[in-house]
Amino acid sequence: MTSACDLSATDARRMIGAKELSPVELLESCLARIEAVNAPVNGVVAIDREGGLKAARRAEAAVMAGEALGPLHGLPLGIKDLNDTAGLRTTYGSPMFADQVPEKDEHIVANLRAKGALVFAKTNTPEWGAGGNTFNPVYGVSGNPFAPKLTCGGSSGGSAIALSTGMMPLAHGSDNAGSLRIPAAYCGVVGYRPTAGIVASDKRPFGLSHFPVQGPMGRTVADVDLMLRAMATSDAIDPLATPLSPEGDAPVDLSTLRVAFSEDLGFAAVDRGLRKVFRERVGLFDSAFMETGWAHPDFTGTRETYEIIRAFNYIALYAERARDEPDRWGPLVEENLTHAARFSIEEMAIAHMDQTRIYRRAQTFFETVDVLITPTVGAYPWPKHEIYPSKIDDSEMANYFDWVALTYAITMLNLPCISIPCGLDDQGTPFGIQIVGKRNGDLRLLRVARAVEELLAATPALARPVPDIATLSTLPGGDEKLPVR
Repeated sequence: MTSACDLSATDARRMIGAKELSPVELLESCLARIEAVNAPVNGVVAIDREGGLKAARRAEAAVMAGEALGPLHGLPLGIKDLNDTAGLRTTYGSPMFADQVPEKDEHIVANLRAKGALVFAKTNTPEWGAGGNTFNPVYGVSGNPFAPKLTCGGSSGGSAIALSTGMMPLAHGSDNAGSLRIPAAYCGVVGYRPTAGIVASDKRPFGLSHFPVQGPMGRTVADVDLMLRAMATSDAIDPLATPLSPEGDAPVDLSTLRVAFSEDLGFAAVDRGLRKVFRERVGLFDSAFMETGWAHPDFTGTRETYEIIRAFNYIALYAERARDEPDRWGPLVEENLTHAARFSIEEMAIAHMDQTRIYRRAQTFFETVDVLITPTVGAYPWPKHEIYPSKIDDSEMANYFDWVALTYAITMLNLPCISIPCGLDDQGTPFGIQIVGKRNGDLRLLRVARAVEELLAATPALARPVPDIATLSTLPGGDEKLPVR
């Protein structure tokens, strides 16, 4: 029997508005699911049970009184533990802030509450969000809901776990090199990276970089669409603030689209097994489009360019704090600062010029292509206590971002992109595809993704996979108490 917590966010919101579902009933169902399955996967790390239930009762009263309701009214929502939440423990995964309880919400969280969301829980993340895995010295290790001994990806891993297992209908994530898309792919949910600035943030420390963005995560594209529209503020607090363009917000006929497929963007490390899975999956649905081909933008020099700009951004984010408070940072932050120090100002300046060249080549590519589809991740999930996969096939991974080229290449371009589930891979864990749209075409991309999602759902092997909740509920926890090395 389906529980209220298993409803899609769009269905739950419709039922709340129609007085068919109580926000209290929905939140209690989510809390019960957390109690049942969180132990072996460690996705939710802090809960404001009392505050959440009070907010749910207020939301229920508003419905019964016939008040105007926000787009997320009564929907329980988890916030990644990198964002400040009033009255709810916020640690950034760092022992420096292990006991911090913020007095006020940051802008994104305040906006979500104002739109009706019940912010009741925090989801796990690596320390300071540094990494494509999800563990930290405060809350420990998170596991994949389909294989708890393997990684869930990161850094929005806790949010992906919570959605996959029905702990909440919507969750917040953030993305730099793929931190929102990768865990969505590994956990069988949807993660959307919007055009930078649409979701304005007062916590963007390096305001002119489009690399870090905040975005929505859900179980369906419609849920992500609902949440993005609520998150979009284009508030001037963000130097990159930009409005959500209404262009393209109409149903899409897939048979009118020109689609390019690429298994590696010409340079990314992708396991030969996942290459095969991707080609087989594409062969099952590519006939739905007007025109298809195997192609990608010219990404020559992207790895070197990304590495240098990433280092530049890291110095801006952490160098001063690390100097003022040495020995209080996790190994990934220290490793990144050491790595960043090797580059000169001249190299950084040239890298920014090269990024513009790569961007312009991509713009030329999209003049004749509507969307680009790739695998979301090039590596199978690996053991969760390891920071990153040491090898992909015969290629050694030099660092923890070498294996995420499929996602960081798109970050470089500041193009909207989304990861949606595409069944299970040949090892039994979720397989995700990344769909990339045109510049500022966020709503158009979401319409395309909804149509593709419907197409995939018609074939059982391509539909969104669901973890075995009954089995998860029998597994022990304990990793939240393990020291992380």
